[in-house]
Amino acid sequence: MNIQDLQKLIKEVGVEFVDYKFTDFLGLWQHFSTPISEYSENLFTDGLGFDGSSIRGFQKIDESDMLLIPDMNSAFIDPFTEHVTLTFICNIKDPVTGEPYSRDPRHVAKKAEAYLISSGVADTAYFGPEAEFFIFDDIRYDQNHHEGYYFIDSEEGFWNSGADEKPNLGHKPRYKEGYFPVPPVDHFQDLRSEMVKVMMQIGIQGEVHHHEVGTAGQAEIDMRFDSLLNMADKLLKYKYVVKNVARQRGKTVTFMPKPLFMDNGSGMHVHQSLWKDGKNLFYQKGTYAGISEMCRYYIGGVLHHAASILAFAAPTTNSYRRLVPGYEAPINLIYSQRNRSAAVRIPMYSEAEVAKRVEVRFPDPSCNPYFTFPAMLMAGLDGIQNKMEPPEPIDKDLYDLEPEEMAKVKSTPATLEESLDALEADHEYLTRGGVFTQDVIDMWLSYKRENEVDVIRLRPHPAEFILYYDV
Repeated sequence: MNIQDLQKLIKEVGVEFVDYKFTDFLGLWQHFSTPISEYSENLFTDGLGFDGSSIRGFQKIDESDMLLIPDMNSAFIDPFTEHVTLTFICNIKDPVTGEPYSRDPRHVAKKAEAYLISSGVADTAYFGPEAEFFIFDDIRYDQNHHEGYYFIDSEEGFWNSGADEKPNLGHKPRYKEGYFPVPPVDHFQDLRSEMVKVMMQIGIQGEVHHHEVGTAGQAEIDMRFDSLLNMADKLLKYKYVVKNVARQRGKTVTFMPKPLFMDNGSGMHVHQSLWKDGKNLFYQKGTYAGISEMCRYYIGGVLHHAASILAFAAPTTNSYRRLVPGYEAPINLIYSQRNRSAAVRIPMYSEAEVAKRVEVRFPDPSCNPYFTFPAMLMAGLDGIQNKMEPPEPIDKDLYDLEPEEMAKVKSTPATLEESLDALEADHEYLTRGGVFTQDVIDMWLSYKRENEVDVIRLRPHPAEFILYYDV
């Protein structure tokens, strides 16, 4: 994309507004719009000002002025606006120093790609996330001094199998039995298809969509893999499309990892591989699972640093309601071919070189991909550079291991607090090449502890009344 291409696009589709999107510290899009009359080529160098003190995790009020610099190559026509709107994803710059902003998540992803090249290990890191989500009909929640509750409803929820829906037509997936049913049990075939079609309009190649294990419309749409920064951009576009298509159909979508008790949560398994000069460095014929020594060391690094990676990859208190035994949760820090109870899996659908990759299964879709993808990459590179051997692969159901065998298998942290403590103790590998600055890590730790861990810690839980009211 260049200036001439943009001018042609603006005229052909009749752009009326220009929208500028950027990612906040936690990984959510923020935006503002201007009429097309305010658009000029100078925006790509001079930028647009905004108040950084009003964005979570960014600036103090006395240092609030910041600049957005649109990325010309990110341009797309917003498929949801009533008035024709050209959208840019933006980078953030400090207007005083003129330097990229250290806490801009997109800047971290760019630095990770640059570090990979400078390391000489590879020239491209490919990522392919599988972000799961739930489709609900109604969501209500509140928490105050004297009450706290949430209420979820879905036409597909198995809890409605006995509801008087005038008439109740049945065909509701039983708990933990939602994987791959055909309609009418799968209520949302057409809705997911529409989501994929809209994604393709804005440059996201969908590969497959299906109902997931959970009742109440749990779904997955897979995207074609791409390089690290491009894939992080696409994941934010993916979430934008899924939420807005659902809303147009009178539904609501959540990427919250564990909204339902006693049913599967939503994960985001992330496929990844390293390439150099067009060659997949993770492939080697005739070895265990067809993986190279480099791939094995990469896995070793990811497993070695898993606890600190989880501070970014499973970054909410709710994430650890998912990471418990018995719900296909990848809590065991080992690797395996085909085994979905392992933290790292080697998919075995194809022996072709292009298909060889590792699947890291502990991230979830509440994460900021501009931090999570670089964290996994930096851990894997540390494994390669220091030849970290992972534990021996285990090719059997880890939930059925004998106690003496299970005692040898390390597990993921049980809480966000534990993961944050691990990040505080183990982050040197992230700071190499200046990919993660100490400022980013310190802000992540303080924000999460003060605004999430403490928020949950200080409030009574509804189940505590069941357990303790009559003590």
